[in-house]
Amino acid sequence: MLIHEDMLLYKNCKEHKPSIKQVRKLEEGSNETRISLYSHAGTHVDAPLHMLADGYSVENIPVHQMYGKCYLLDMTHIKDCIRLEDIKMYSFEKGTFVFLKTINSEDAAYNPQHIYLSAKAAKYLVEQQIQVIGIDSLSIERNNKNHDTHNILLGNNMLIVEGLLLKNVPAGEYMAVVAPIPIVGGDGSPARVLLIKG
Repeated sequence: MLIHEDMLLYKNCKEHKPSIKQVRKLEEGSNETRISLYSHAGTHVDAPLHMLADGYSVENIPVHQMYGKCYLLDMTHIKDCIRLEDIKMYSFEKGTFVFLKTINSEDAAYNPQHIYLSAKAAKYLVEQQIQVIGIDSLSIERNNKNHDTHNILLGNNMLIVEGLLLKNVPAGEYMAVVAPIPIVGGDGSPARVLLIKG
C-alpha cells in the first residue's frame, strides 16, 4: 500500500494517520522529510512482540522469514471468515509462505466486516509449519478481544503480513520477499512485499 496522509487506516483511527512533512527544500541544499508513522500502517509485518511479552521484535526477524516460496490462494469466494474447511484441502511445504487473496482487495475504504482467518484455520497452518501468513486486510482477525488468531500464529513464531494488495495478482506459486523496516524493539513495521513469478 502507498504511504500517504490520506491512506486507508485500520478502524479509521485518526491516531494512526501518518504525518509526512518536508523539513528542508532543494534550494536549501536538499529535499528532506520528517515522517511519523504507525508501526502497523498499510502493508505491514506483525512481529511476535506485537502480542507476546517475550516475543522477538522486528529487528530480530530471521532472514529466512523474509523470503521464500509462497502459495497465493484465491479465497475471493469467501464472504465472511476463512475457516478450517476452506484451507484443509491444501498442503504446503514446510517453511513456505501462504498469502490469502480475498474480496478485501476490492475495498477502497476501511471495511469493518472484512474477511478474516479463523483460529482453527490458523492452527492448521501452524501444523503445516508455514513460516509467514499474509492477508489483504489490515488485520488477520476481526472483533476478537482475545486475539486468538494472532496469538496462535505469533506464539509459534509465524510472521503475519497484513494490508497486502492482491487484487490484480493471480493465484499460484511465487517467490515472496517481505522487507520490514528493522525498527529496534519494534512490534511491527510497514513493509515492501514483492511476489516474483519464477
